Amino acid sequence: MYQKFQATQLFTGTELLQDQLVLITTKDGTIEGIVGIEDAGEDIQSFDGILSPGFINAHCHLELSHMKDMIPAHTGLQEFVKQIVSLRKIEDHIIEEAIEKAEDEMLANGIVAVGDISNTLGTLAQKEKNRLAYYTFVELYDLDPTRAQDKINAGIENQKAFEGKKLRASLVPHAPYSVTNNLWKLLATHFESHTISMHNQETPDENDFFKTKTGSFLGMYERTKVSLDFFEPTGLSSLQSVLPIFKNAATSILVHNSFTNADDIAAVKKQMPNSFWCLCPNANQYIEQTMPPIELLRSNGANIIVGTDSYASNWTLNILDELKTIQKHNPLIPLDELLGWATINGASALQMDKHLGSFEKGKKPGVVLIEHIGLENNITNAVSKRIL
Repeated sequence: MYQKFQATQLFTGTELLQDQLVLITTKDGTIEGIVGIEDAGEDIQSFDGILSPGFINAHCHLELSHMKDMIPAHTGLQEFVKQIVSLRKIEDHIIEEAIEKAEDEMLANGIVAVGDISNTLGTLAQKEKNRLAYYTFVELYDLDPTRAQDKINAGIENQKAFEGKKLRASLVPHAPYSVTNNLWKLLATHFESHTISMHNQETPDENDFFKTKTGSFLGMYERTKVSLDFFEPTGLSSLQSVLPIFKNAATSILVHNSFTNADDIAAVKKQMPNSFWCLCPNANQYIEQTMPPIELLRSNGANIIVGTDSYASNWTLNILDELKTIQKHNPLIPLDELLGWATINGASALQMDKHLGSFEKGKKPGVVLIEHIGLENNITNAVSKRIL
């Protein structure tokens, strides 16, 4: 009737506990409780390592999985985006096979839920299988303000397609620089009770564009032959420029944040208290060779979560690999805090914390084993695998 698990350490979702404790679940993985080893009885499965709730990948682009190893690292954001557009045109069966393989990897290394960016319906068939929990972000962008209504209409159709298969989906902006004011206003009417995700401040040029209407984003508009006469610089960062509309989201996820500063964090904290800051450090390293201001976010009480981004901008789709990179650059962050970002925080951001993210009675969060932990909880050589 029950399954019993014991390991060197047990991470509950909020705290890291030592051995002599046993996690008890029903056969289907529903959490029954945590008890002392003396009260657990027989048939206990013992492991060396840490037992953790399943990981939450808060930001991914599953539909780009076929682009693995196609875009060279360290190209910079502008060149990266250009190549993404050109590499989308490929046979459907190749895309579908890559999507399934990517999901297999996420399942194996302990991911149980994904916040997934979708510009197409390419992932719908795989998501229907319900192997992972998905929150699909139907992403919209357009540099031409005259096409805003057409973009919204197309997005609504995609959202309905996902929701028709009982998959949660919301309409979201791509980034401040790629959504016109017309499209922003239409998008905001669809925020409702949804989680809304947005790529944020991946490059300094993004802030320059909004502050002074300068920088490389001018060239992006020139290439698409869209006049910038409609755009007036705000004198503010890109994030603060869109906050008046973006703040209406019920829950928000800001992704990347490489060039976010203290004023940005303060503005979000004041206007959007139910916000989460998503770190994708390996993608930041892959594209711009940068790291987000993690200590600044921590010192300002930001809610932090973790994502992998896509195979177009990463070597793996493995949350533990993201935590390794964070720990490498920030070795003083306690491991239980890192694991909290990857579990309960991510589940809360995706509005899945009633079922996922922690070992609380009645939840079914999955059980992950993290092996090969070093001294002082160093995870440089650690590996993770799902055991339930």
